[in-house]
Amino acid sequence: MAHRGPYLCTNLNQLEATTGQTAILMLEDGSVFYGKAIGKIGTTTGEICFNTGMTGYQEVFTDPSYFGQIVVMTSDHIGNYGASMEDTESSSIKINGLICKKYAEHFSRKLANMSLNDYFIENNIVGIANVDTRQIVRNIRSKGAMNCIISSDVLDVDELRSMLAEVPSMQGLELSSRVTTEKPFYYGQEDAPYRVAVLDLGVKSNILRCLAERGCYLKVFPSNTSYAEMKAWNPHGYMITNGPGDPGVMEAETNTLRDLISNNEKVFGICLGCQIMAQAAGMRTYKMHHGHRGTNHPVHNMVTGRSEITSQNHGFAIDPESVDTKVAKITHMNLNDNTVEGIQLVDKPAFAVQYHPESNPGPHDSRYLFDDFISLLN
Repeated sequence: MAHRGPYLCTNLNQLEATTGQTAILMLEDGSVFYGKAIGKIGTTTGEICFNTGMTGYQEVFTDPSYFGQIVVMTSDHIGNYGASMEDTESSSIKINGLICKKYAEHFSRKLANMSLNDYFIENNIVGIANVDTRQIVRNIRSKGAMNCIISSDVLDVDELRSMLAEVPSMQGLELSSRVTTEKPFYYGQEDAPYRVAVLDLGVKSNILRCLAERGCYLKVFPSNTSYAEMKAWNPHGYMITNGPGDPGVMEAETNTLRDLISNNEKVFGICLGCQIMAQAAGMRTYKMHHGHRGTNHPVHNMVTGRSEITSQNHGFAIDPESVDTKVAKITHMNLNDNTVEGIQLVDKPAFAVQYHPESNPGPHDSRYLFDDFISLLN
């Protein structure tokens, strides 16, 4: 039997080795893990997923694409460099909860504004630490994405099981409207050479920064904005951003992309924006077994023949069998599982990638895609 040290516990008796308030994690497959409560004392639910990045935990927690999900961080130490307001990808934490192994309540980074635990409490985030994250990830990898519940105020397993049964599946959920901007706003220098309309499906701040650094003045629109409304601003091109939820139920956004494409507009899509573009061009999307989330995913650029290490965060993908070569070509493929990572529409100035070229803190292998978009605007 594998040794379980003081940081791992799977039943109440083992909690003697931990400090602080007890928390319980229950997965949809019936698995139960006991650990230490972190963040706000309470209960939270969502789809469980895991991120394999070794750094950048605050960027993960503030990524709007994680809305509705509870994240397992596979890196051992979380919280050791605290929280800094300079490291956010949106205005607040977007994950529904956190699962980790070793949680540092004290930090050593001089640039940090507060501890991660204070940051979680401020944002009303419930979490659990001192659990066997390796076993949890193996569960997800073998059985697929599933819902879960974390609670530090309800410790009755039967009650938690009843609460978990009420949580809706991620498949069929439209979530972009929950994280998009409520009204249009501007970003960048007004006298910049390019004007880009951004359809905000759950945009990460670094996407805006990468465009502004390349001479773009941006107007960011809510997710339900029509083509006509964006066109009235007279932009040179359009960015369709990342975001959470199932693309298959986003009919309005798909219709907007269809209008952009039919009018030969210059379009760049990222992540959910890639899936929406695919649907607008007649392709299908599907829910993946357990998705891609991390900063080390290898992708093959089929145009240049080169490979890139990429940052990814998605649980849906494009069905390669639905790609009509007369309409689009596949430009990028995932080297781990051969899933579609990028498309270029035929005879249209529109392309998209499934991964995150703006990734912060990195890797930066794919930043060239923003340069390709700027070239398209000329």
